[in-house]
Amino acid sequence: MKIKFGHSFEEIVSVENILYAWREFVKGKKDKKDVQDFTFSLLNNILVLHRDLKSFKYNHGGYEAFNINDPKPRNIHKPTVRDRLLHHAIYRKLYQFFDKTFIADSFSCRVGKANLKAINRFRLFAYRVSKNHTRTCWILKCDVKRFFENINHEILVDILKEYIFDKNIIWLLEEVIISFSSKPNTGLPLGNLTSQLLVNIYMNEFDQFVKHKLKVKYYIRYADDFVILSESKNWLENLINPIREFLREKLKLELHPDKVFIKTLASGLDFLGWINFPDHRILRTATKRRMMRKIKFNPRLETFNSYTGLLKHGNTEKIKKELVKNYLLADEENKISEL
Repeated sequence: MKIKFGHSFEEIVSVENILYAWREFVKGKKDKKDVQDFTFSLLNNILVLHRDLKSFKYNHGGYEAFNINDPKPRNIHKPTVRDRLLHHAIYRKLYQFFDKTFIADSFSCRVGKANLKAINRFRLFAYRVSKNHTRTCWILKCDVKRFFENINHEILVDILKEYIFDKNIIWLLEEVIISFSSKPNTGLPLGNLTSQLLVNIYMNEFDQFVKHKLKVKYYIRYADDFVILSESKNWLENLINPIREFLREKLKLELHPDKVFIKTLASGLDFLGWINFPDHRILRTATKRRMMRKIKFNPRLETFNSYTGLLKHGNTEKIKKELVKNYLLADEENKISEL
């Protein structure tokens, strides 16, 4: 039997929790017009939100859609400040509980995890599988097709009900979940704080299947990308159909047909922005181009320091020199243009 979520509906919608959520939400956003408008009548807005939630009159509003390129085109949907505040209030109570149910090797949108931890874990697994690089390490790499777009609402709510027995909390979560759809009864919006947690809850079903049913030892997932490492190519080949069937039948998700492959570590594996080899890693060409383009058009010291920090984790001496050169040139051009 799965562990039970211990917080009550009243705790989640309390004025105290919403106030704490506001403090977390507003960081770095005080100069945004919609946030400033909400702040103008902050106490009243919080009390009205609390009243609407407590009386079950709350209705999630619509979304503002816009596109970004990070690095590929993505369609982001931004809810109102009121709704985003509620997302933070929900997240404050749900995250700590559900994070404990996740496997150690799920790395996306988790405190203390993230990209660098995932690629370092990958390096450790490769070291173990290859017996200190004395044997061939085979890797199965897969990608879930249109991940956020294809999260099924009914399945997600059923998963939540296995942990949360309070019907009022389920009502609240359903309000958030059904507020967006890419097609009937399907899809979560990119950019929502709650979406980040909900997709991890959804994919935890798959993680548990891989670890406990398929008995996979060396498995890493970051959002919709996952890898499995093994000494045996045949064993990895035999995993593909069970993986595909579970995703399709249990979660209504599909593997991306063009992003399922098995290759050796020695040939170089593209994973999370780096090409990984047995004894080193190099930056993906597309990542390098994006970095140089951004530093050219936005030569801020914070951006430069962020990139140099990233480059410490691979074989990037030539890229570092090019980055410094481009930063200095762009910075000098900006100064001249301001004269």
